[in-house]
Amino acid sequence: MTQPATPTAKTLTFVVPAYNMETYLERCVHSLTAARRIDDIEVLIVDDGSKDSTLEVAQAFERRLPGVVRAIHQPNKGHGGAVNTGIAAARGMYVKVVDADDWVGPESLEQVMSVLRDEAVGDDPVDMLVTNYVYDKVGKRHKHEVNFRHAMKAGERLTWDDMGHFGLAEYILMHALIFRTDVVRRSGMQLPEHTFYVDFIYAYQPFPWVRSLRYLDTPFYHYFIGRDGQSVQTDVMIRRVDQLIRVNHCMVEATPERGTVPDGLYKYMIHFLAIESSVASVFLILSRDPENYEKKRQLWRDIEAHSESIYKDVRRKPMSRALNLHGSVGRFVIRWGYKVAERVVGFN
Repeated sequence: MTQPATPTAKTLTFVVPAYNMETYLERCVHSLTAARRIDDIEVLIVDDGSKDSTLEVAQAFERRLPGVVRAIHQPNKGHGGAVNTGIAAARGMYVKVVDADDWVGPESLEQVMSVLRDEAVGDDPVDMLVTNYVYDKVGKRHKHEVNFRHAMKAGERLTWDDMGHFGLAEYILMHALIFRTDVVRRSGMQLPEHTFYVDFIYAYQPFPWVRSLRYLDTPFYHYFIGRDGQSVQTDVMIRRVDQLIRVNHCMVEATPERGTVPDGLYKYMIHFLAIESSVASVFLILSRDPENYEKKRQLWRDIEAHSESIYKDVRRKPMSRALNLHGSVGRFVIRWGYKVAERVVGFN
């Protein structure tokens, strides 16, 4: 009697949170399944209570690529709730979140899978792989690529204490990250539901559980920005600034005290916390609402109340000092600096 074939172990699960993404989902999934070999790739589409045909598109892919694509439907829980569901259901040794309107580059996909397959058969696989990502903005000819060449040596096994210098506004965004699935689960991370900007938490809270990492210098992730209503548009972020404050609180709670983790990790987490705290402060200032100016002051008081030592280390960062310039002149400088940065980088 012929025995059924043993399913191929999954090297990488792509978790694709999708809410009303019928227009973009096909492009995304096609890119994730464009590798020469896909039997050890899993694409887990989490339909987050969509009101359009997102679920039908996901189910069509599931029928077309059985064993590779899985479609999960759930009541709407927001981006964080969809990511939580995907992490819990992932079968891959490694996991990467890809938003449904984004995609990955085909050449980079081959490189990433080659590295992960080598790690998967090794005795001590790395906990995290970092790649470059591209701001693929609508109507912008030059696409800004974020790389980490100054901070990490490509192609080598690294620890946090091997990290070099991160630039003033340089950090490891969710789009750059591939975690070992077990690391994320052991970290106990549960992203807040019905909350935007939880990608900051995803790219922060699990880090104390990461002991080893590698950097692959390739433009893997294409971050599509500039479509109407997107959560990173300036006016949208101003309206949702209270959610940035909530995310900041979660990050503060997840920050370890100095001496409890490797020095390189603590240094990086303080750097990133200073950036997120500054981002929230910027949009509170851009709102031109006196009530939000007070919320900005309270945000910094809350960090100090949580940990005086963490507060002091965050406030020492140049960006933090700049964001706490006093009065109307300080707010003018901040608004002007934001406009310059947005024009150069095109991040919104």
